Amino acid sequence: MKIDTAGVQGFIAIAVHRNFRRAAAELHITQTALSRRLQTLEAFLGVKLIERTTRSVELTQIGREFLPRSRRLLGELETALTEIRETGKALRGDVAIACVPTVGVRYLPRVIQEYSSRYPNNRIKIFDHSSYGVAEAVMRREAEFGINVAGAHDSQLITVPLLRDRFVLICRDDHPLADCRSVSWRQLEPHPLIFAGQVSGNRPLLDLALAADAPKLRAYYEVQRSSTALGLVSEGVGAAVVPGLAVQREAYPRIRVIALVEPAVSRSLVLISPKNSHLSPAAQALYDQLMRHASPQRRTSSRGHELR
Repeated sequence: MKIDTAGVQGFIAIAVHRNFRRAAAELHITQTALSRRLQTLEAFLGVKLIERTTRSVELTQIGREFLPRSRRLLGELETALTEIRETGKALRGDVAIACVPTVGVRYLPRVIQEYSSRYPNNRIKIFDHSSYGVAEAVMRREAEFGINVAGAHDSQLITVPLLRDRFVLICRDDHPLADCRSVSWRQLEPHPLIFAGQVSGNRPLLDLALAADAPKLRAYYEVQRSSTALGLVSEGVGAAVVPGLAVQREAYPRIRVIALVEPAVSRSLVLISPKNSHLSPAAQALYDQLMRHASPQRRTSSRGHELR
């Protein structure tokens, strides 16, 4: 069944103005065209909606009953079309992304604040997972894209470089190394350390970087999340090696952040998304927002095209 929205619109205008000339002027059509719209609608419905004489325009009983329903019909249609149009412009829509937890501590909040100021109606769902969990969430389409540690990824995923994050030493202000500006990995050998556990995405990176001249580190404690390491350090349990993005100095005023050298070790973070897929407009806007915050040498104009 074809809905005669033009006829309904014409009927409402006539009902409001009780005058064909004024109703036609409001719709920017001729009175003849308006009369034709009304006749087509009445013929389709099989009822008379308007009684017109030389002196007056009145609604029939059915017309009076139909008027509020017709207004509601057009109002709902206008709302639906507006929502779809705004979704297409990324003005409205829900976004689901996945990321390794440390990204959500300092890096992501800045981007989200800027995004939300531009698109205040958009809601963002964040899945903070391990590296494996981030890839799985994107592959299962639970998240439209993800921020993950660079490494081997499924061939069905696109990876785009985002930024580099250097590993640092954190300790409490009463630790023997607290006053150092930088320390070598060898200098850590006498000290009990909190280290990334085997299932953490950071552990393979550290093991590989230190394999050539491996210091004899005393990893007394293993954790899977850097937030746990921060809590242990703040209570004086020991010092920890964590990614720089994991550290919130304001939340832990007694923690000191010290550069690790000889060698300086960092990890690369990448944006991942499924191949042969299109992000929703709202998600694409957030993706582009992240790229604008990327390291200058790693920015891209769109997925997969790196600018040098």
